[in-house]
Amino acid sequence: MAITLSYILVVIIWGSSWIAITYQYGVVSDELSVSYRFFIASLCLFLLNLIKKERIGIDPANYPMIILSGGSMFCFNYLFTYYGMHSVVSGLAAVLFSLMVVCNAFFERLFFGRMIEKRIIIATIIGIIGLFLIFFLEIKNQINAEDTFIGIIWLLIAVIISSLGNMTAIVNINRGIPIITANAHAMLWGSIISFLLALILNKPIVFSSNPSYVISLLFLSVAASAITFGCYLMLIKEIGSTRTAYTTLLFPVVALSISTIIGEYAWTIYSFTGVLLILFGTWLALPKK
Repeated sequence: MAITLSYILVVIIWGSSWIAITYQYGVVSDELSVSYRFFIASLCLFLLNLIKKERIGIDPANYPMIILSGGSMFCFNYLFTYYGMHSVVSGLAAVLFSLMVVCNAFFERLFFGRMIEKRIIIATIIGIIGLFLIFFLEIKNQINAEDTFIGIIWLLIAVIISSLGNMTAIVNINRGIPIITANAHAMLWGSIISFLLALILNKPIVFSSNPSYVISLLFLSVAASAITFGCYLMLIKEIGSTRTAYTTLLFPVVALSISTIIGEYAWTIYSFTGVLLILFGTWLALPKK
């Protein structure tokens, strides 16, 4: 029951978070928005630990991996996602992240010695073809086709970094660090790194009081970060990262549906076929047992 509920929460909240991210653009830089998001999420988790009277501190020997986890999962992954979504609609961004299942399978083989089956290779080829079909008309017809292509590259890099972050989470879980504690520390480090990047890049230190920005920030911080990442890592612990990445197959269904309803996305035979290919390819990459 807990696994089923976690799946449902991850799919619905993260599938819709692609829309919420678009309301973060404007006065506040991407670097600061990411920093604010995970600082708030971190505070929520530390507060939860205090309420539950659980241990907050971690062994200093685990800090290098915690920092890596924070930088990959809660900083650069989202920064590159925000960069990419400036020129790629939210629903299509979610489709790109459905390739997470293939990346997780590859990195689990690389770092933990788990075998990659031939169907993983076939799934990757199918996914690439699907991506081409989805973005074919957009790149062909859009005046700023170069911007669209750059957005796709940013998002693909974000997928890879996010998958690497999943591997650091596996290490933290194997070391016995409680998920809430690990997330609280990693999110705090992700926030710090993102804030330092804002300073290095000379971005203005500001905050927007616009209701759409504040509401979307709170949704992303509490629901899409503090709560959902806990569910996601619990799934990794219980059923493994490749099976957990199955949730990404359903993100496009949620995100593209919302994008269609609000008039942000219009389906074509190319995009429909591309989505089907990506869904089939990522399904093919999943364990069948």
